Amino acid sequence: MNRIALGFALMLTLTAAHAGGDAKAGQELAKSKACVTCHGEQGNKPSAPDQPVLAGQYQDYLMRALMDYKSGRRTNPIMKGFAAQLSSKEIEDLTAWFSSQKDTSLHNQR
Repeated sequence: MNRIALGFALMLTLTAAHAGGDAKAGQELAKSKACVTCHGEQGNKPSAPDQPVLAGQYQDYLMRALMDYKSGRRTNPIMKGFAAQLSSKEIEDLTAWFSSQKDTSLHNQR
C-alpha cells in the first residue's frame, strides 16, 4: 500500500473512531447555524435539488464533508462560509444529529 493510501485509510479510521457527538445539541445547532434553511429540520427536505439529503448519512462521511468544506478541499462558497465557523465539537454534534435521522426524502421512496 502506498503512503498516500495508507495515510487516507488512517485518517478515515481516526475520524470514525472519534465520531460521537451529542445529537440533541446538534439539533439545536442545526437551527441556530441555519442548516435547516437548506436541508430541512431533520436533514431530509432540501430546499433545492442541488442540496443533499443529510438524514441517515454515515456520521464519518458528514464529518469529512464538513471538514473538507472548512479546509477548502471541497468547494462551495455557501458551505465553506458555514463550515469555517464550526468547531470540531460542533461538527461532531451536527453530524450526530443528521446521521441519526431517518431519510424520508422522495429520492428514498422507491
